[in-house]
Amino acid sequence: MDSKISKSTIPILCAFLGLTTAAVAEPYLQPGPEPTLHTQEAFSPESNFTAKWTRADARQIKRMSDPTAGSRQNSMPEEYTMPDIPQNFPDMSNEQVWVWDSWPLTDENANQYSVNGQEIIFSLVADRSLGFDDRHVYAKIGYFYRPAGISADQRPENGGWTYGGLVFDEGVTGEIFEDQSYSHQTQWSGSARIFPGGEIKLFFTDVAFYRDQNGGPDIKPYDSRLALSVGHVHANKNGVRFTGFNKVTSLLEADGTYYQNAEQNPYYNFRDPFTFEDPAHPGETYMVFEGNTAMDRATAQCDADDLGYRDGDPYAETVTQVNASGAPFQIGNVGLARATNDDLTEWEFLPPILSANCVTDQTERPQIYQQDGKYYLFTISHSTTYATGITGPEGVYGFVGNGIRSDYQPMNQGSGLVLGNPTNLNYWPGSPFAPDYNQHPGQFQSYSHYVMPGGLIQSFIDTIGTKENFRRGGTLAPTVRIKINGDSSEVDYSYGVNGYGLGGWADIPANLNVNSGGQIKPLKQ
Repeated sequence: MDSKISKSTIPILCAFLGLTTAAVAEPYLQPGPEPTLHTQEAFSPESNFTAKWTRADARQIKRMSDPTAGSRQNSMPEEYTMPDIPQNFPDMSNEQVWVWDSWPLTDENANQYSVNGQEIIFSLVADRSLGFDDRHVYAKIGYFYRPAGISADQRPENGGWTYGGLVFDEGVTGEIFEDQSYSHQTQWSGSARIFPGGEIKLFFTDVAFYRDQNGGPDIKPYDSRLALSVGHVHANKNGVRFTGFNKVTSLLEADGTYYQNAEQNPYYNFRDPFTFEDPAHPGETYMVFEGNTAMDRATAQCDADDLGYRDGDPYAETVTQVNASGAPFQIGNVGLARATNDDLTEWEFLPPILSANCVTDQTERPQIYQQDGKYYLFTISHSTTYATGITGPEGVYGFVGNGIRSDYQPMNQGSGLVLGNPTNLNYWPGSPFAPDYNQHPGQFQSYSHYVMPGGLIQSFIDTIGTKENFRRGGTLAPTVRIKINGDSSEVDYSYGVNGYGLGGWADIPANLNVNSGGQIKPLKQ
């Protein structure tokens, strides 16, 4: 399909694919509060300054929504909306496994690597005998590979990946838990770094559940840890295999001081380690991760700084109103840690770099992305994890500053929204397993986005379709591209091979190749 389909052809394309044409939002904001003023000023990584994604900021999302958008239309601005994904998508694993959160093999600067001509990605996978919504407590880390240096339009429709199997042997990742009486032991998202000699450091979330086998209340809260395992990659023209990954090191457990722990909230979030180096602090390795602000769930309160309203704003809420609404149950943050040894097996907590108190409960899969001297903090959030009085699409949210720790400014009119699924904020969102009748068929089309070099973004398919006709995913979505300029971004609708901004299915291209001799060369994009 021609990648330069004009916008005048979109109604025809959508009708052919069985999708609803998006309503383009008017170029004005609905009445509402002004966003919080942020300076982007950088602070020392060790500083106790934490930027805030405030309620005033997040309410800009609703202000950008078109109040006239009707049933099954998109109410959000086109420039921040992921193109519609067709329902007749191919499956990258040829129905071997469910696939969702995925990440590439990278270096300290987030360059993506192939090894001896093989691109490699890691994914959360689960057996297809499980229901798709049962996958989370059975998740394992698997891997895929494919030949590098082939353009998306020359690959098989499903991306051309070969499933290599699981990274860990059964039982390895459960050994770190002192209490071995867990009912389920699972692996959640992380990141993978390549080092000389083919060494791979796999950072991930190691989890133990202690559930009642008869369906009663949990015996005790789950145990979530940031962990590391080390292996080696072996790649040639015939495929990819790993050795090692036979030991796991527990790196960090939520401390209850900066990051909420199980004693404070049995449903706490603590996961998704992403490691990187910062040219402003040579010799240091940092990690960002998802957390919650360390308050007791039953007594958590938000303050005026969490709300972030300007003095005299007629649309401001009061602290009393917000705290009485139940919003303090949603107190997500993005954590920061620093390695204290060269092997990256010992880490120390630093204060969080972003809080979203009374905004959202989840700031999943955070990552630091650097461009033009700016630091971009990207994270993802669900439409259903927002606090009372806040709403927004499933997708990517972004913040820009002058350093790792900054007074981060939410991108795009102060909202934070970078790439959301087509969504109608005039209607209830529904859920992936039960879409709302009035929602756009793409409301849950993709999730768990990862921003790659050049502004490319990959994600997995969750649910596509309407209440009476929807299909679950469990495979990677088409890659899309955003253009980033300072504190703003927009979807590049000229990109792709599948039409109207959609790139190749499951397309996660390496930009560098390393061979057995350690030579690194750029790959043609």
